[in-house]
Amino acid sequence: MVLVRTTPPRPVEVTELFPELAPLARPAIRLHPRPGSPSVQDSSVGGPLLWPADEPWPHCEDAHLHGDSGFRESPAAIRLGRYRRAQEHDDPYGPSFTPEEVAALEQKAARLAERLDAGPPYPDEGPVPLLPVAQLYLRDVPLLRPPGEADLLQILWCPYDHEPNWKPATRVFWRSAASVTDVLATPPEPYEANYDGYVPEPCVLAPEAITEYPCSLDLSPEVKQVVQDWSRWQAARAVVHGSYEEYPAEYYDAHLADAPGWKVGGWPPWGRTDPNPRYCAVCEARMVPLLTIASFEWDSQTYGWAPQEERAAASARSHIAGLSPAQPTRVEVGSTDNMQLYVCPESPEHPHTDLMQ
Repeated sequence: MVLVRTTPPRPVEVTELFPELAPLARPAIRLHPRPGSPSVQDSSVGGPLLWPADEPWPHCEDAHLHGDSGFRESPAAIRLGRYRRAQEHDDPYGPSFTPEEVAALEQKAARLAERLDAGPPYPDEGPVPLLPVAQLYLRDVPLLRPPGEADLLQILWCPYDHEPNWKPATRVFWRSAASVTDVLATPPEPYEANYDGYVPEPCVLAPEAITEYPCSLDLSPEVKQVVQDWSRWQAARAVVHGSYEEYPAEYYDAHLADAPGWKVGGWPPWGRTDPNPRYCAVCEARMVPLLTIASFEWDSQTYGWAPQEERAAASARSHIAGLSPAQPTRVEVGSTDNMQLYVCPESPEHPHTDLMQ
């Protein structure tokens, strides 16, 4: 069955209310990840990768302080715990595994727990195998601009905090899916993750093309003044609660500008800091958003972006900790922040960069 998720119409037609924003429209694709069982042939978050058997699996060569956060669990144990919690609470948004998958997770978790309990030094401690974060096929996400004949984007990260900004270190790979004839069956996994929010839950995707506009922080002073003009909202008879009269830009940011959640392209979701442009280390071109890795698909301020198919779940105010339908990937970066990956518009093969917001 094909997963479909649909963004509700915006409460205000943006360019009718603010024609000044029309030139700033950007295409984006909301990925709408939801727990499932993707295969290597699927676009996914946290799912298995179409990785060539004859190509070494990427590892992080940095020094890592195992267990320095006080958190000591393997990825398998983390996923198993999520599954059991979802089963206990009959959670329809929790992960679901086949009996065979549960047995494999139990076996792997027990084996790694035994090695962790033995304490350091671990038998084969060294470079840390990376974890899959996302796999995106061009057929599903046509907004991608891969180099050459590539039609597949694969993103992995190291599930440990890295200085100076204390976030996972990311790696980006472009490849041609047709060139992979023999797939790596059992990729290596790290002993543990620095934090359970660094272990993505396997999710299938429901890519949806939308149009985005920049948040108020990205607007020129002239356009920002227009968005903040309450009389403009009133003249257009926009249905906006009077509580926004003093700060109408807050309504614009929450309901009309950039969409929350995992997405490709579009505008950056600034908020923690002022806009911070990224420039290519090779050619100095201003980089563009490639992927937003989000802690949540929506929150109390942005639940209006929740898909039409999940409006009831979005409006519910109580959920078991860690089982919120707004956090299907179980990823959490920073303080419930977003991590944006940026790519060079001149050449996607130039080194990418990332930024936590």
